[in-house]
Amino acid sequence: MSDHPRPQALQDGAIISAATDEDVLSIKRIVDLAYSKYIDRIGKPPAPMTEDYHEVIRTHNVLVVRDKELTPLGAIIFSLDKESKMIKIKNLVVNPAAQGRGYGRVLMERVEGTARHLGITALELYTNVKMYENVGMYPKMGFLESGRRVEAGFERVYFRKELA
Repeated sequence: MSDHPRPQALQDGAIISAATDEDVLSIKRIVDLAYSKYIDRIGKPPAPMTEDYHEVIRTHNVLVVRDKELTPLGAIIFSLDKESKMIKIKNLVVNPAAQGRGYGRVLMERVEGTARHLGITALELYTNVKMYENVGMYPKMGFLESGRRVEAGFERVYFRKELA
């Protein structure tokens, strides 16, 4: 996959571009804002809140959606699993103040476009079973539940989307 996908302008003046180390603090802040509401439900911080985002940017593809002032509003973290020939989405996050504007869907569509361009036929992701908002959201984006398992002390629901 390209290390630096071309920036994409959106209708509202926002853009999608590759994340850099300069985005780490903003991504971490967005993750903390978006996931902190789940701490009580899960009983501990969700996995995305404990990530080293400098390392994530070095080891994964990370796209950021930015407003007109170039402030990050959300991000999607993904990688190509060469063995299964699918794209695995590690995290899709949007600042709660910017949710409901379609930024998550646009980020997901960008990854789907990348997958199609590379001849990849499926996307996979997971969410915590206690994040019922997400468990209900991904089917609306065309994902089907493909399994449930406990990993690293988290109950996860896996989803898969076949690409035509």
